[in-house]
Amino acid sequence: MSSDDPIKLECPTCKKIVLWNDDFPFRPFCSERCKLIDLGEWASENHRIAGDNLDINSDEHL
Repeated sequence: MSSDDPIKLECPTCKKIVLWNDDFPFRPFCSERCKLIDLGEWASENHRIAGDNLDINSDEHL
């Protein structure tokens, strides 16, 4: 692979091959549909980043 070859990766939603170039404007997703499906998963909290829950009403400061 030369330095001019785009990076190949899988769409996180449907696993189709995506090239990291201007032919795929929604990269790392293959399409706007897959991007919106992923956004919906985050919004419905099906995807989350592990960590402690924070009480935003607490007077304690970190």
